[in-house]
Amino acid sequence: MDISFLGGPAPQRGVGVVAPFDFALDRELWRWVPDDVSLHMTRTPFVPVEVSLDLARMVSEHETLGEAVRTLNAIAPEVVAYACTSGSFVGGVAGERAMCEAMTWAGAVPSVTTSGALLDALAELGVRRLALVTPYTVSVTRSLEAYIAEAGVTVTGCAFMGLTRHIWKVPYRDVADMARQAVPGEGTADALFISCTNLPTYDVIPQLEAELRIPVISANQVTMWAALRRLGTRAVGPYQTLTDPSARTGPAVPGPAGPAVADMPGVTDGPDTEQQQEGWT
Repeated sequence: MDISFLGGPAPQRGVGVVAPFDFALDRELWRWVPDDVSLHMTRTPFVPVEVSLDLARMVSEHETLGEAVRTLNAIAPEVVAYACTSGSFVGGVAGERAMCEAMTWAGAVPSVTTSGALLDALAELGVRRLALVTPYTVSVTRSLEAYIAEAGVTVTGCAFMGLTRHIWKVPYRDVADMARQAVPGEGTADALFISCTNLPTYDVIPQLEAELRIPVISANQVTMWAALRRLGTRAVGPYQTLTDPSARTGPAVPGPAGPAVADMPGVTDGPDTEQQQEGWT
């Protein structure tokens, strides 16, 4: 049978993604990507360290990032993204900028990081008061708060889990519960940021935005939004304020919209048994 009429696959534009060795949410990143863009993934080398400030420093060393970016050069992505929140905020604002410079030097293409993308997103939305949700320990969470404060944004509330492993197993129910703790009432924050690229967030963002009545942004969302913006295209995220301009100007929703968090795909009835609850601030 002659299939020449199909014309072959459509042209694709490439985004190179450098992720930590334990990154488990490749599929979630793809959900923000339009059909004419492909993600080219690579990972940093394994190190036997649990999630901590030490791990953040190890997976973000310039030599490590440079080697990872060079593995992508053969397929010539148009932009490279470092998909790790803690690894890109652990050195402060200056450290994040230095990471972008190191990756750009290694790949000769524009580079973004999750934490740099976060600051861009806050500027895009005009956020001056930010609430935080993190799966981290208290020390890693404090480092994120310091990074945000250095950028001139006030942290108004924070909820954290104290996890050192298996972050990708946290169900949406737990993310939603932490969000409500971090934003206890209307007017307490301009936006909510859900940190860590290993924490699932795609489906819960619209639900939380409708409930909390503020923009909700997440680590994977801002990473893809910033990388795709460098290509001159938009991330795909219906009913998400950052990625869907109509969500910024639409009428207020009188209460939660769509399915309840507990009824969403992938939600379980209780927290993962590996979680180590550390507290709320």
